[in-house]
Amino acid sequence: MIYVFLAEGFEETEAIAPIDCLRRAGKTVKIAGVGGTLIRGSHGITVGCDLSADDITLGDDLEMVVLPGGMPGTVNLGNSEVVRKAVTFCYEHDRFLAAICAAPTVFGKMGLLKGRRATCYPGCEGDLTGADYVQAPAVADGNILTGRGPGAALDFGLLLVEKLCSKEAADKLAAGMVCTR
Repeated sequence: MIYVFLAEGFEETEAIAPIDCLRRAGKTVKIAGVGGTLIRGSHGITVGCDLSADDITLGDDLEMVVLPGGMPGTVNLGNSEVVRKAVTFCYEHDRFLAAICAAPTVFGKMGLLKGRRATCYPGCEGDLTGADYVQAPAVADGNILTGRGPGAALDFGLLLVEKLCSKEAADKLAAGMVCTR
């Protein structure tokens, strides 16, 4: 099970591209809305979520939590007790944590990036507390996966597939989507 959390003001491309990649790879993905099940993105696109974030279950079947960026979506994710609990659960149970654009700052502010390589949207580097900033589309350091921004959303999604499935699965998916890696 993978939870992708959406909060009011999320970046649509950074949410939908990874969800699409993961579902194409056969992973079970649930979109969890912070504050409800209809969440409006930063560019006015409203997405219907599978469940409210308040209804998630943290258990053995949870493989990954994904946080798309966007403003004020990232701030709203960081202010959500449910999101912070899910991130902490994954961190403490060695599950994957993934965030793109400004959202890696949620991990940074929680102190989870110390000594880790990470990327983020240009200008957000100062909130990656303790991280070794890498200017790359998508970066993996152990179980923490980060992406740079909307233009890197497919690279980020394919990295998630690579880590959860295999490099071969990600390469096959990329070829099928006519995406160069």
